[in-house]
Amino acid sequence: MESTLKLRMSMHDAHYAGNLVDGARMLNLFGDVATELLIRHDGDEGLFRAYSSVEFLAPVYAGDYIEAKGKITKVGNTSRTMEFEAWKVISPSPEHGETAAKVLEEPVLVCRATGTCVTPKDKQRKG
Repeated sequence: MESTLKLRMSMHDAHYAGNLVDGARMLNLFGDVATELLIRHDGDEGLFRAYSSVEFLAPVYAGDYIEAKGKITKVGNTSRTMEFEAWKVISPSPEHGETAAKVLEEPVLVCRATGTCVTPKDKQRKG
């Protein structure tokens, strides 16, 4: 099972000089993808428990379009393991005009992660 979310990074997302977006924003997107996956698989949002790996691979800037993807890779009795990727698919092109942008010929992998969520059954036990 897979889920994809596409979102434009805004000036509100920019956290550093040069309109650089904080890497934590990608993890926020992965959380939304995980929530959709859990709802589709279990009928409940579940809870995100932990990331086992996170790699920030390329910068993201305000104006970039990011495609966040996730899939369930392992189904346990009370947990779901997931893999996530965030790809930059469109970037601003200010050299061609204030509102210009370009679709990237080759999307750029900006972040990759693996994490575990707990299911509604485990959530009740922990609650």
